Amino acid sequence: MARNKILFTKRSNANLCYSLIPNIVAVNSQLSQNLNDIAHEFVILSCDRNKQLFNLELNTVVTASKTFTEEFLENGFVIAEGVLDPETVLDPIINEYHGVLDRLASELYETGKISSKFESLSFDERLIKIYQETGQAHNQYFDFSLPFQDVKEDTPFWAGPAVFNAFTNEKLLDRVEQLIGPEIYSNPVQHVRIKPPEKHLPTDDLGMPVIGATVWHQDHGVVTEEADETNMITTWFSLTDTPVESGPLRVVPGSHRDGLLTHCNDYEGNGPEFKGRQIPERLFENDEAVPLPTRRGDVVFLHRQLVHGSLPNVGDNIRWSFDLRYNPTGQNTGRKAFPGFVARSRTNPDSELRDPVKWHQMWSDTRTRMARINQAGTDEIPFSRWEDGHPDCEM
Repeated sequence: MARNKILFTKRSNANLCYSLIPNIVAVNSQLSQNLNDIAHEFVILSCDRNKQLFNLELNTVVTASKTFTEEFLENGFVIAEGVLDPETVLDPIINEYHGVLDRLASELYETGKISSKFESLSFDERLIKIYQETGQAHNQYFDFSLPFQDVKEDTPFWAGPAVFNAFTNEKLLDRVEQLIGPEIYSNPVQHVRIKPPEKHLPTDDLGMPVIGATVWHQDHGVVTEEADETNMITTWFSLTDTPVESGPLRVVPGSHRDGLLTHCNDYEGNGPEFKGRQIPERLFENDEAVPLPTRRGDVVFLHRQLVHGSLPNVGDNIRWSFDLRYNPTGQNTGRKAFPGFVARSRTNPDSELRDPVKWHQMWSDTRTRMARINQAGTDEIPFSRWEDGHPDCEM
């Protein structure tokens, strides 16, 4: 059976041009009048941001269909459509997070940091208003993980039952099993990412939005050396549709075959707006990167050594995603201070965790332990493998 497969041959000035995509009315009426549906099929060849002129090219070839696993092994990623049911899996998560936002708004209002609780606004509008008035992002309130440094007894996190339900979703685990086998452990490298439109966000000292594009990295590079032999995979899914202008993942197909690349601390060589730990672009074929727009319910599966990041959100709606990781049970997670659990076991089903209250307690106990270590720059338990001074990091 044959299918159409889009090839990306060249991309120059792509970051600048993505912000112009929503302004396109139509490029090829035979395909669609709505570029939000097909923007990922176009290759940006050139762009003049000031004149808002740009050239697009569409390349289509017919190739033989590949299996889910074959595509993952060849490209380092694969998208599975419609894995998670929006009504039974995603909507309950969104409802839970309305309560989290209520708590954040109440705390900030009671301490005089915002002028109102903004209860009449939608989730998106309310979150943006709070970020604007406080001049900062409040990501930790929503995350189901903890900081590496300076955790306190009251550091906020969210590990609710609807979130836990996504971790243990049977359809999601069925796909994971195809890639790593039936003994599946939930690796504690896990995060929620809520990325409002950049145009509504406060800025830092460089004039850059406080939440922007995600820098180039490999997930293998964010764990310690103990996990070098761990067959960890990433599952990424959005709670809302994520077209190109909303800032989806972007990946470098095939880059997983090059092994672990150097991640440089406080690196600015990819541009001052991307300062932080990241892979220098000269170490991989960054011009081959492609965006991965998705619909809610789709899941992207990433190889641990695939080079990836994300685009900025230049759209009108928040980009809201989860990235969860799994590895075969018994392998090192590379994050020994944080708790994982058995998500699936064909040989010992009784070992599976299915109680969200216990999961929450595991993270609460971890917060108590972390509040006693890694304070004020100390590093009793390391979370990073990277040191300064590597030759690859010279700018």
